[in-house]
Amino acid sequence: MQLFTDWAQVPHAARGATVALGNFDGLHLGHAHLIRTAHAARPDLPLAVLTFEPHPRELFRPDDPPFRLSLSAERLEALAALGVKIVYELPFTEAFSTLPAERFIADVLAGGIGAAHLACGPDFAFGHRRGGGAALLGQRAEALGMGLTIVPPLTDAQGPLSSTRIRRALQDGYPERATAELGRPWAIRGEVVHGDKRGRTIGFPTANVLLGRHLEPARGVYAAMVRLPDGGTFRGVANIGRRPTVAEGVQSRLEVHLFDYAGDLYGQQISVALHAYLRAETKFPSFAALRTQIALDATTARAMLDDVPTRDAS
Repeated sequence: MQLFTDWAQVPHAARGATVALGNFDGLHLGHAHLIRTAHAARPDLPLAVLTFEPHPRELFRPDDPPFRLSLSAERLEALAALGVKIVYELPFTEAFSTLPAERFIADVLAGGIGAAHLACGPDFAFGHRRGGGAALLGQRAEALGMGLTIVPPLTDAQGPLSSTRIRRALQDGYPERATAELGRPWAIRGEVVHGDKRGRTIGFPTANVLLGRHLEPARGVYAAMVRLPDGGTFRGVANIGRRPTVAEGVQSRLEVHLFDYAGDLYGQQISVALHAYLRAETKFPSFAALRTQIALDATTARAMLDDVPTRDAS
């Protein structure tokens, strides 16, 4: 898969594609439906996606709590799995945000990436102050020689699938709902950092990952699958929260204990997929009580993940 981050420097070979448009945060089943529909409209053309980094909301509302379901690397990996051949990941800067809708169509979509066919949802908005939408895109695309497919949202009994709906499910402690709507378990990817190393003193060493720009799901304990940089996967039990028994801090973090693993993960990027919510975050009266509960959590997580395959990269 080819990645381009400068719409003005796209080579000829990467022009003339079918291009699906959107933020694609989380790349859920609704997004996959849009991308597959785009490909079906013009299967003779290379399949491409145009998206933005950072998410526009991060620029316009920088004081909001982190809300991202997927960052760039995770999104690119999911796009590749869908068969996308070209990604135009445009930097969403202050200057870019002031580009009028008409110029976004003419300069970026037509002149810059040379799209042959476009696809978007009916609520796709673009340009300065979200001044453009599907209607304007339809008018201008035809005049500029680009085809357009407006893709209705994928819906179920609860309504349209959306990133907002998935965020709510995770914040309410229902990762299995997020899994159903994403088509895969939701995962947090990040670098393993040094903690206070208390876990190893009670027999449960953990890999610690800062949530960063990821959404903070419901605080508590999860059955989790951990993927290492070499592709190996391990079952585990994870805690997300402020660790009230140890020394409650102001910043939540992810701590995950990998079953049957011995090694040094500091400085490495791991991906922790949340499969099931076991219990809420609790303050225990002692470390002994905490250790007893972690042992119970680990037993429960092992049983829940028994049918989930692991992979030994060695």
